[in-house]
Order: sequence, then structure tokens, then C-alpha cells
Amino acid sequence: MPEITESVRIERDGDVALLIINNPPVNVLSWHVRQGIFDGVDAAVADGAKAIVLICDGRTFIAGADISEFGAEMKGATLEDAQAKLENSPVPVVAAIHGTALGGGLETALCTNYRVALSSAKFGLPEVHLGILPGGGGTQRLPRLVGVPKALDMVTSGRHVKAPEAAADGLIDEMVEGGHDELKAAAVAFANRAITENLPLVKVRDLDDKLAEARGNEQLFADFRKKIARKTRGFLAPEYNIQCIEAAVAMPFDEGLAHERKLFIELLLGEQSAAQRYYFFSERAANKVPSLPADTAPLNIEKVGVLGAGTMGGGIAMNFANIGIPVTIVERDQESLDRGLAVVKKNYERSRTATPESVAQRMSMITGSTDKADFADCDLVIEAVFENMALKKQIFAELDTICKPEAIMASNTSFLDIDEIAAATSRPENVIGMHFFSPANVMRLLEIIKGEKSSPTAIATAMAIGKKIRKVAVLSGVCDGFIGNRMLAQRAYEADQLVLEGATPAQVDMVVYNFGFPMGPFAMYDLAGLDIGWDEETSSSSTIREILCEQGRKGQKTGGGFYDYSPDSRMPIPNAEVEQMIRDFAAKKGIEQRQISDEEILERCMYPLVNEGAKILEEKIALRGSDIDVVWVNGYGWPVYTGGPMYWADKQGLDKVVERIRHYSDTVGGEYWKVSPLLERLAEEGGALQMYAN
Repeated sequence: MPEITESVRIERDGDVALLIINNPPVNVLSWHVRQGIFDGVDAAVADGAKAIVLICDGRTFIAGADISEFGAEMKGATLEDAQAKLENSPVPVVAAIHGTALGGGLETALCTNYRVALSSAKFGLPEVHLGILPGGGGTQRLPRLVGVPKALDMVTSGRHVKAPEAAADGLIDEMVEGGHDELKAAAVAFANRAITENLPLVKVRDLDDKLAEARGNEQLFADFRKKIARKTRGFLAPEYNIQCIEAAVAMPFDEGLAHERKLFIELLLGEQSAAQRYYFFSERAANKVPSLPADTAPLNIEKVGVLGAGTMGGGIAMNFANIGIPVTIVERDQESLDRGLAVVKKNYERSRTATPESVAQRMSMITGSTDKADFADCDLVIEAVFENMALKKQIFAELDTICKPEAIMASNTSFLDIDEIAAATSRPENVIGMHFFSPANVMRLLEIIKGEKSSPTAIATAMAIGKKIRKVAVLSGVCDGFIGNRMLAQRAYEADQLVLEGATPAQVDMVVYNFGFPMGPFAMYDLAGLDIGWDEETSSSSTIREILCEQGRKGQKTGGGFYDYSPDSRMPIPNAEVEQMIRDFAAKKGIEQRQISDEEILERCMYPLVNEGAKILEEKIALRGSDIDVVWVNGYGWPVYTGGPMYWADKQGLDKVVERIRHYSDTVGGEYWKVSPLLERLAEEGGALQMYAN
């Protein structure tokens, strides 16, 4: 087995040379892989091979570029060099693909003459998630093979395409059932057929039929831009990807490739890509808990219990059913249970890939009950009832008598004290918070709340199961609102103050929306419902929200809140009467209204949030500044292309942030605007919130 480089070797199978990549864990295109491909093709041809199979050891084909090399000095053969060597080989080259062929991996496979893949393989160009575009010819070769519409979808969404879809689109030439051995045998057989049947040396770069279909069809691109506009608002990378596909259609291959390279470099050196790459690594780091002993093993979760079949409980149950873990969901009465299970079923039926069989299979994983005793054999029980401390303590005291000794008991509370809840049991070490975000079956964030007595096993289990159900789990300590909601409260307070001082709800919302959030605070209040926590009997007209609720304006569900809504639309329509009501309320409170600039609105909505994040780090509630960014991007819609609140503040300059907070302390608020000592210190020392770790 002659080695070409440390990660590439050659084996022979008759007339076929197998060029084998082994660069664990996911065979990324490190410099020695690129060099191995470059030298390996020459070595195989020099050795008399009549065909080459490019295949990988381990769990996957080439999974993309080596991100750790981004920005580093170039070493060895470039990706373009390696690709050219494959593309210009004098003998047929067959890529044998298992696992995933992503990014540079797929781009490399597109430079071979033929592609054979396992039926379980997946393909994609996910660079858009890093704020860049495929820089190895992907935007030029892919549309030539699968057509312009499919290529546009793949490069702007970054989604993974499964092998059957890839085969139907012409991305792969043969699909194989089985495992790695079957793949290897099929690829060698395909290569031998290429030899004996003298199959043409197909170069994807020379294909033109599927590009011709799009030439002169400017409407195709206009329609696609319109289709993705809402989802990609503010992002540069999707638009640049589209421009590259347009270049593939309009330009000769080499000119299109040069255009792709130009736009790739522009994005790579830009602020958005830097922020998105930072965020990529932050998400990876969030699952690591340095304080856990190295030998801490999570429990094996084989059955889950969920208390509450409402919107949150049903959504939580779906996460486990989706990965084949049986769930027992308990409600207080049969009517509530039936209603909750019906909503779960409806959610499954709404999926664009749903079939009667798939819905039935998922629903078979969920068992309904009205008896908490059915939690007795569950490894994890998650309470998802409304936010009332007395009720939650009563429930956990009951669970303490029902659950098996090693079971983890979790609360889905969004702000209540986990330590107080745990104290209602005889085993507080088994109690933890698992704060899902609504809708729980959709939102990726999961705050794991570590109580004072939560055991390493409980923490490790919650973090591990979060990853297993495809959530981004972030560890938080105990405080009111934990990481996300505690910070959100600061923005909410300032937004309320701003409208009392003279801004309108629409102005505040537009500033926040233009910053990159999916909606502003007042539209968000209307969506959630203004009557959350409101009691008609005790309401005293002491806040704007109370007055709105007293008038029956409880948000979208009643057709009006801070805004009006038409029956068939969720588009907020400003209401002059509400704005007058706010002015009257401000006058009653003795608040003089004035014109407020958009700049002031942005600063007053964002800087208190950043300041609170620094306090959360100071108090060791969050492990890392980057964890706070992960919470805000995944749970609250912070635009990932600005990295998150801690990263954004660093880029603003912490000295500027501190100066502006002091300004508002003098002009607006006193104690509320007091600068975090940590923020002050980092500003003085030239430190960074994003790098801070406890």
C-alpha cells in the first residue's frame, strides 16, 4: 500500500487504481489530501492503471474544506491543482461516495468523470452558512450537471440532498445499496466497465445542455430571488451565489470560474463571513462543558416522559419521536390529551415530505396518558406546564415518588428558579432545567439550566440528549430568565420606554427589523399574545399592555394589539388610536414626548442587552461569551451575519459601547444603565466579550 502523503495511499485491483483518502475524522481537504490527490493521479497513471477510483476510508467521503486553514499560508497543491489533475486524467476517474460529499468534497467529485454513491449518501454545498460561496468551481459545474433551478436551491440553502434525489437529478451516475465494501466493489466494477466499453471521459465543465435551458431566461433568476428574499434578507452570500450561477449561464467556463473566485475572495475577506465563521465554531464549542469530569458518562435515554400536551409539551414530544425514542405524554384529563395529540398529528401532516405511513410511524412513538404513574419506567421526564412555582414544586414532589432512582427530572421553565424546584424532591442532583423555545419542534436552541446540586451525570445527559434531538444545547446557571430571557427583558424595558418618550411602536420595530431581526419587539408581543401573565380581575391599567388587554386588544389572535391585523394576514398595520393612547398614558405619567432618532432607538435596544450579557458572564451564569451569541442567534433571531450580541459589541468597540452606556446613564436612567464592571475592564484592557470564558 504505497503512501502518497500521510493521508492518501494507492492500492491496485487489477487494472483499477484505488486512490484512498484517510484523513480522520471526516476526510477534509487538508493540504496533504490535496497534494495526495495531485501526486496520486500521476502515480496511478505511471503505474499503468487504466482507471482510477477515488474513495475514502472512515465514515464519510470528503466532507469539505479544512476550515482551520482559512486565512493561513497556502501549503502544498491548491484545490484547483488537485481538481485539474482529476479532470484532465488520461484514464477514467470514478468517485466512490459514502457518508457526505459536502463543499469542497462535492466540488472534487464534480471533477471526476463518473460518480457512484451509496443510497445513504448525502450531497451539498453548505458554504452559504459560513457567509461564503463554493470556491472550488461548485457554482460553475453544478448547474451544468443538475440544471440551474436545482443548483440555485442547493447553493443558497446549503441543504443536503439525499442520494435518490441526486440520482434523479443526474448528480450521480449509479446508486448502490449496502455498506463500504459494496460501494468499493461497485465503483471498481464501474471503472472496469469504463475501460472495457471505452466510456467517454466526461468533463462536467464541458457540459452545456442544462445551461442552454436557462439562457435568456432572466425571469427565472428574478423569480428565485423573490422566492428566497424573506429568508435571506441582509445576507450577502446567497446573492453572490446567485450571481455566480448567472455567470455559469452567461460566460465561458474559465471566465465563470474567475468570477466565482473573485466573489469568493470578496466574501471571505468581508465582515459577514468572519462573523458567520466565528459563529460556526461557537456553536461547536457550546456543547463542551470543561468542568465536567472526563469520565462522566451520560445516561442512555431509551424512554422519555413529557408532562403537558399543550403547544410546548407536544412540540417537545415530537423531538424525541422524530429520532425513534418512545415518549409518554401525560395530561390532566382525556379531553386535553386528545386535543394535544391531535395538534401533534396535524403538525406532522403539515410536513411537505409527510406520507400517511410516516405520520403513523411518528405517532406510534407517542403514548398518551392521564396518569403520572406511567412515567415510572422513563429515563427522562420533562415537565412542560404553565409558569407557576407552587404548581411546579407540587409536580416535582409527585415525580420524586414515581420516577425510578436514576431518572433525570427536567423542567421546561423559561425563568423560574431550578434550585427551588429541585428542593421539592429528595434527589435535587437529578433535577435540571431544559428550556425549549417555541415552537419546540422547530426552534434549535435548548438552554440547559444547571442547578446548584445538579450532578455531572444530569448535566452530561441533558447536553447529550439535546445534541441527539438535533438541538443546539447551551449550559446556563440559575438566575431569573437564565441567559436569553434575562437579556431580552432589558430590550423589552427600553422599547417600552422609547414609545413613552415619543417613538412609535412601528418606528422601534422598523429599527430592530432593519438591524436584521425577523421582527421588532411590539410585533413580537402581538404574536406571543399580550395577555400572557395578564389577569383580568387584577388588571389596573398600570401599563400599556394592561390597557390594551382591558380593551380586548390581546395581539394577533384577537385581530389587534399594538397593531391591527386583517383576518387573512399577519402583516402589522399601525393603529392611530393605540399611538394616541400611548401619548395619553405618557402624559398621565408626566413623561414629555420628543422626536427620537433611529440611532438612539438602536443603541437603547442593543446596548442594555450587551451590558446584561456582560453581567451574566461576570456572575458565571454563562460559560463563554460565545455561548451568549449562540443563544441569541438560535433563540431570538439575532442576525448570524453579525455574529451575536457579544461579537457585535466587540466589533462596535467596547470603549464606544461603554461610553454610550454612560451617556444613557446620565441622560435616561441611573442604576439601570450602570456599566458592567467586566465590560468596563475589557474595554480598558482591549479585551473581547466573545473570547471571555469562565
